[in-house]
Amino acid sequence: MYSIGELSRRTGVKIPTIRYYEQMGLLAAPERSEGNQRRYERRELKRLAFIRHARDLGLSIDAIRDLLELSEQPERPCGEADRIASEHLAGVREKIARLRKLEHELERIVACHGNHMIGDCYVFRALADHSLCEGEH
Repeated sequence: MYSIGELSRRTGVKIPTIRYYEQMGLLAAPERSEGNQRRYERRELKRLAFIRHARDLGLSIDAIRDLLELSEQPERPCGEADRIASEHLAGVREKIARLRKLEHELERIVACHGNHMIGDCYVFRALADHSLCEGEH
């Protein structure tokens, strides 16, 4: 049996986050000791490690909940789990594409390397240009 502090140390998940996962239904409410301390079994340790890894990968609470439910049906085909992971991958790829556009825009903005006066600074000109409404360009 593990205390909440031990569970936290072993998984790297902070105690308030463990409590949050309990409130969200990702972890079952643990047994309590005679002193009313939460007591977790190895199953919860493994489950929390799974949740932590899934969160590190950026999966949503809902996606993790779905995956946890699927994990309780080991004889079921893994198509649904694959769909969840594939949708997340597509979202990650969209974010990467947006970040690449952001990177290129920022590279363009800082191209003057601070060689101008503020009145002629490309950073301000570029930002001012993008602050106009779409129809006013």
